Order: sequence, then C-alpha cells, then structure tokens
Amino acid sequence: MAQPRGRVLGGSSAVNGMYIVRPSSVEINAWHDLIASNDQTAANSWTWDSFFDAAKKTETFTPPVADTLSVAGMKYNADSHGTSGKLHVTYPGYMVPVSGTWLPTLEAAGVSVSADSYGGTNIGGMFALSAINPTNWTRSYSKVAYIDPLPPRNNLHIISGATVGKIVFADNVVGGELLASGVDFSTEREGTVQNVVANKEVILSGGAMGSPHILMVSGVGPKDVLEAAGVSVKLELPGVGQHLMDHLAAPVVYSTTVDTQGSIRASGSDFSKTPEFNSFINSGVAYVNGTLLFASEQNFANFRSEITAAAGSSASSLVPSKYSEVVEGYKAIHSAVIEKIYPTSALIEVLLSLNSPGSISVQAALQQPMSHGRIYINSSSIWDHPIIDPQYFSHPADIVTLRQGIKLARTIGSTSPLKEALGTEVTPGPDIQTDADIENWLRNAVGTEFHPCGACAMLPKAQGGVVDANLKVYGLSNVRVVDSSVFPVSFSAHFMSPTYALAEKAASLILAPPTPSGAASGSSTDADTAAPSSSSKASGTLRFASMSWLGLSLPLLVGALL
Repeated sequence: MAQPRGRVLGGSSAVNGMYIVRPSSVEINAWHDLIASNDQTAANSWTWDSFFDAAKKTETFTPPVADTLSVAGMKYNADSHGTSGKLHVTYPGYMVPVSGTWLPTLEAAGVSVSADSYGGTNIGGMFALSAINPTNWTRSYSKVAYIDPLPPRNNLHIISGATVGKIVFADNVVGGELLASGVDFSTEREGTVQNVVANKEVILSGGAMGSPHILMVSGVGPKDVLEAAGVSVKLELPGVGQHLMDHLAAPVVYSTTVDTQGSIRASGSDFSKTPEFNSFINSGVAYVNGTLLFASEQNFANFRSEITAAAGSSASSLVPSKYSEVVEGYKAIHSAVIEKIYPTSALIEVLLSLNSPGSISVQAALQQPMSHGRIYINSSSIWDHPIIDPQYFSHPADIVTLRQGIKLARTIGSTSPLKEALGTEVTPGPDIQTDADIENWLRNAVGTEFHPCGACAMLPKAQGGVVDANLKVYGLSNVRVVDSSVFPVSFSAHFMSPTYALAEKAASLILAPPTPSGAASGSSTDADTAAPSSSSKASGTLRFASMSWLGLSLPLLVGALL
C-alpha cells in the first residue's frame, strides 16, 4: 500500500485533500489525560480549550459564497473559527449539484446534521471546510500562508532539496540527558555531508513516518531494532516507531448519469478550467458514533464489553514490540479509547465522493483504530526507506467497525434524495451481503486515508512514550518532535487542522517554555544560530524542521514568531 508524501517546501499540505476538520473535545481531553500523570501542569497545554484556541489562531475563516450555500445548505458557526490566522479556510467556490442531496439524505437515513462541527462536537453530517484562499480559489498551505508573506529576515534560512542524515550528539551529557550538537544533511545519497550546529534546540518535524525514522538512524530508539540495522545505540527508547495508527477506508461505488466533478472535468469545457470549479472538494462528510453504527445502544455496549474483556489477555499479542513499556502504553491507549472516546465520539467517517465520471461513491473510514503498527529500520542510512508495518486489522474490532460503516454507506446510498441520482451498486456489488462477505471483501479492498499518527507518541516514558508534554524527547535535553507522530490517540478528523494547532502550541512552548520539575529551562530558540533544512525526505532540522507528514512546516510558525 502506497504511503505518498509531499516532496516540496510545505510538505503534504501542498498536495493533500485540503480538509479542515477538527477532532472532538472528548478526543483531545483523552490525550490530556494520558499524559497528565507525567506532568499535570505541562499537560494542561493539551486540553480541548487550549487546543480550540490554537486551532482558531491558525485560520482566517470566510463563509461560503451564495451559490455554494444555496446548493449545499451547509451549516456553520462563525464564532468557532479564527479571523486573523495565516491559513485561509472556506468552502469551495462551486458545488456539484448532486452535493445538495447530501444533508437531506443523511437526515432521512437517521444521521443528524451538525450545526457546528468545529466547536468540540463533530458528530453528524456536514460539509467540511477546506484550506482554500477565496480571493483566487487556490490552495492555502504552509508555504504560502507562513513563509511567502515574510519580509527578508536573518533568523530564517531554508535549504531546499536537502535530506537530514542524522542528529549528531555531543560527547557530554546535560542533567543525565544527551545533548544534540547539530544535524548532518546532504543533497544526495553519495553527496557531501554537511553539518549545522545547534546552539539551542533541534526541532524535528519529519512527520508520522519521518520523525521516528530520523531518530532511529540517529541512534535513538528500540535497542533491538537499532542493533539489527547496524546503528550505534545512543539512547535506548523503546517507543520510537511504535503505536502507529492510521485511518482505513473503503467505498461503496454506484453508477450514475448525473454530473460529477469527474464528468465535468472530463468534458474539457471552459467552465471545467475555471478556478471556482477547480476549488471543488468532496467535502460532504458525516461522523457517526457507535450507537448508530450498531443500530442500538445495547448492541454497541455489548461490542465495547467484548473488546474490554479481551484487552488484558490480548494486549501483548497485539503489540509488535517485546518491550513491556510499549505493551503498557497500548493498554493505556486502549483504555482511553474504549472508556472515554468510544462512548460518544465518531468511530466512522462517511464521505460523498464525486471524483469519477459515471460513478458516485459513499466511503466509510475507520476513525478509532484498535490495531497498532510500527515503523522500524533495517539500514543505518536515511536514504533507505523505513519499514512500515501498519498491522491493519490485527485487532478484530477494526474490521467489525468498518463492516458496520459499509452497511451504513449502503443505507445512505439507498435513501432519498441521493438514491435518485444513483444507478446500480458496482462495488462491493450485490453478491457481497453477509457480514463474512463484507469482511472478506474489506481485507482486499481497503486503502488508507493517509492519516498516520502515534509513532513518537506523547505518553509517559513508562508507557512507551517518546515525547513529554513539552514535546521534548525523553533522554534528550534539546530535541523536540512537532508533528502528527506525537498524537497518542487517533482523531475523528483529517489531521491537517490538528497538526497546525499542535504547531501553534509548540511555538508557544518554544518561545516561552514552562519549567516543570525535571525540565530543562532556557530552551527558547536562538535568532542567529544554524540554518534549518528543508528536506525532500522526512527531514528534521536544526531549530526548525521543514516538512511533516501532513505538510505542516514548524519553521513557518516559529520563524514568523521569533
């Protein structure tokens, strides 16, 4: 299964689906609770109220234009959005007419329509915001939002086309922790290795796949993995690369004769070339809880009970690690999801897709995976890709939940007014009907929504955590990770918006760091030290890192604030 990523300044925010969706308050508060036992004061940075403020700070919201609103009928609350942030968020300048059936169909199918999906409760149907600049209907992403508007400045240096080879550590230790003295980088596998010196901090924003990769080739990670790859162990940290989570998805596809985005584009008409048409996003979505998925509260309660009962005996077999800390972390995450997130948050995202000519899809996507994978290395070179072992469907709850999502997608497809636009079911097809049939089909049909997280999880070290509540890597005095790899739980959301919010919080921590017990002080960035690298692989850099898995460039935020 491909795991593409944006190889460009601005990372994947320059190439992704542009969805702006926020998690629920329950999910963010579960994150807080997981790290609170480690440091209650620092953990307060990761409550819903704090996250909500940071998310609003990133954006400038523009309401939908009249034509878009009249077709889609979306609901929104402007008070839940920012008005002066760097990132433009709005709705597309054009809506394919069949989009107007989405919200009425959901209501008829028993899925409520949300009046405000961004204020902490995202259950129900909506049209998602997109990272679009409505002045010209172009993509708003990290480079154009944060870098391009900056005047020339001597404390921001971007090296494009560079790949970080490893973080270099000094021989001495500070307070029992390793000190990063710099970062090696080069522009090609056999190219000259150059080094930048870290006077203050190294901030790693290589993304959910890249950040653990860089740590491991730098000698930080599980000892067995590092030794097998021929990497000298600088710091044994078992959680690096573990707790990998992702959103799996599969579509129910119908034939159609109505206009879709795909058919309009294929027509080659003048309209198909306009900025307004090309701003169209498949933004009709719904976030659905377990009670609706399993048809009753009692059925859903029984499902949760079965998962809970099996948790203790199955945890060690479900975790791809021999380290007890990682197993304990899985148990903690499992408990948080089942006890705090499952009861009220969305387990499935349903999405209306109009990409193709002659077909319409209703996609179901798993939002709270119980299966955890890992990322590891078999080479000491950053130029060799890491091994990604997602362990999809290793926990039986995931395929059952996604199966129920496919059933709901079919219900939506057979409900008016959408059903009048649909012809025959093409995929999975009429022969796939029983639970067993659907599950067998899913094993071969699923793809990823490209929302990985967790491989540098913010958890207590005793639970396989990699970073603390200040985003500092355990055992390293001056290295932080700032990207979606630190999320310790998955969210019922696309990850770009929460990653931007994370970076806003990180910028605040870096510029005015708290000083909890045991934390190093005086760790703000130096305005006149080393040049950051803009890596075309998953690069972490001196002071700033330029590319995350979801395209968030931390230097864009920090550089703008220094």
